Amino acid sequence: MNNPLQLSLVNFKKGAYIIVEGKQKADYFYIMRQGNVRVSKDAEVVEEEGGNLLAPGDFFGVISTMSSHSHIETAQAVTDVSLIAVHRDQFGLLIERNAPVALKIIQQFSKTLRYLDAALARLTLKGDSSEENVSHLFRVGEYYARQSQYNQAYYAYYKYIQHCPNGDQVQTARERMGKIKPYSQAVYLDGTNEQFTRTYPQNTMIFSESEPGAELFIIQKGSVKITKIINDNEVLLAVLKAGDMFGEMALLEDKPRTASAIAHQNAVLLAVNKANFRRMVSTQPQMITRLTQILSERLWFIYKQIANTQIGDPVGRMYDRLFIELERLRVPLTNQPYTFDFGPPELINLVGLPKNEGNTHIRKLFENSKLKVVDNKIHVSEVAEIEKQSKYYAKMEKIEKSRRQASLRHQ
Repeated sequence: MNNPLQLSLVNFKKGAYIIVEGKQKADYFYIMRQGNVRVSKDAEVVEEEGGNLLAPGDFFGVISTMSSHSHIETAQAVTDVSLIAVHRDQFGLLIERNAPVALKIIQQFSKTLRYLDAALARLTLKGDSSEENVSHLFRVGEYYARQSQYNQAYYAYYKYIQHCPNGDQVQTARERMGKIKPYSQAVYLDGTNEQFTRTYPQNTMIFSESEPGAELFIIQKGSVKITKIINDNEVLLAVLKAGDMFGEMALLEDKPRTASAIAHQNAVLLAVNKANFRRMVSTQPQMITRLTQILSERLWFIYKQIANTQIGDPVGRMYDRLFIELERLRVPLTNQPYTFDFGPPELINLVGLPKNEGNTHIRKLFENSKLKVVDNKIHVSEVAEIEKQSKYYAKMEKIEKSRRQASLRHQ
């Protein structure tokens, strides 16, 4: 027997606040039926694609609801509005009965993630956009060849020749491949689109940044690391384990891969192409629910990282970054002690401060007697203290911002 899909209709008067940024915790998201809603964020780093004014058919609150985190936006009714409220637990049923809604949500998420990623790279990693060009594959090959990581180098050279057959460096790439072939291992270089289950030996490349992508992957066994070459350094972005998905943005948007995926341990993966994906939307709602949760988690975290870069006081930024970590890991905000899995140098790095400047502000942070370093890790005697300090600095920031705006108006 099918479970009934339980959706509720809710109405709000013009001017009413529907959701408020920072409030715990989101259980419902909303699909617009009638009227207009304006969404805004404290740190409006990038203009939302399509603008901030929502109309019938649009949705909001999905990121926080599906990631089970606090709201990252405020939504206010511009007119009287009528909305469909969807509880988190009903998401699977909703997409089972209405596959186009799921596709619309996932595609918008994917687009948002891509431009938030670019914004974060500009603000923190100072990355450039050359990786959007498929010829960047040759530079990826050159980087890994210099590091004597021949599996990755061979793969990147091969893909460069495949996608840029008339490229300036094709002859050089062929010569390099000839030299490193005895020392390299690369799998699934060609003709694998129909193969659903694939095995990747440890340290082999699944795909390279800048490569055109047509599949997403679900890890069945083993683990996969996601990396990106920035300023001639390989930056580790994530280590994914069984049950995780990756590569969905290229599948959904027909854009080049923004990072590389490499088997961290021997890995068994399911490869889902476009045709399989559309079939999965209607036949495997639990898989699509999981993908939505993963995208929501990433979007929530990246928005929080971007908002963190906008905090003027470095000590406030450090408290905020510790608070983000607590919320990301769903640590209860109690009076219990907690030890973070990183120390002061890593915190300085996480908030993007130069080492010398960071050390000055770290000393100020540790003037708080409830914080100390235990075995090179940051330890707090009461978790709630991090929330308290983070909110204090946020409040001071808002007061300062209002003061500056008032001062400008009176000039």
